Amino acid sequence: MPTAAPRVLVADDEDDIRALVGLVVRRAGCTVATEVADGTQALTAARTDPPDLAVLDVSMPGATGLEVCTALRADRATAGVPVLLLSAGATPDDVARGLAAGADAYLAKPFSVAGLVARVRELTAGATP
Repeated sequence: MPTAAPRVLVADDEDDIRALVGLVVRRAGCTVATEVADGTQALTAARTDPPDLAVLDVSMPGATGLEVCTALRADRATAGVPVLLLSAGATPDDVARGLAAGADAYLAKPFSVAGLVARVRELTAGATP
């Protein structure tokens, strides 16, 4: 019986970054559950059908990745969804804010494909049946 691949929510307001992250997610052996361009859509999608991982851009319209992450953690139905934040902000303060919001991991843009594949695999390792 085949096992289902982990499902990943991808949220980024830049079309090419969203497409690249989608390719990386598939390369990591996962399925893209939903691709959205803003934080409000990301939160709705995660609450409607919780993914095995949410990859969120920090700077998005509607709600930032930090706000989405905080809201996911506050909701019992999505509190356990791992969150990977992507951001152009790479200072120690930026990373600390992301982790304080409840993110499991934080990657600075530009990121390496190999680095993102490794993080996606790491964060979805427990999701495979």
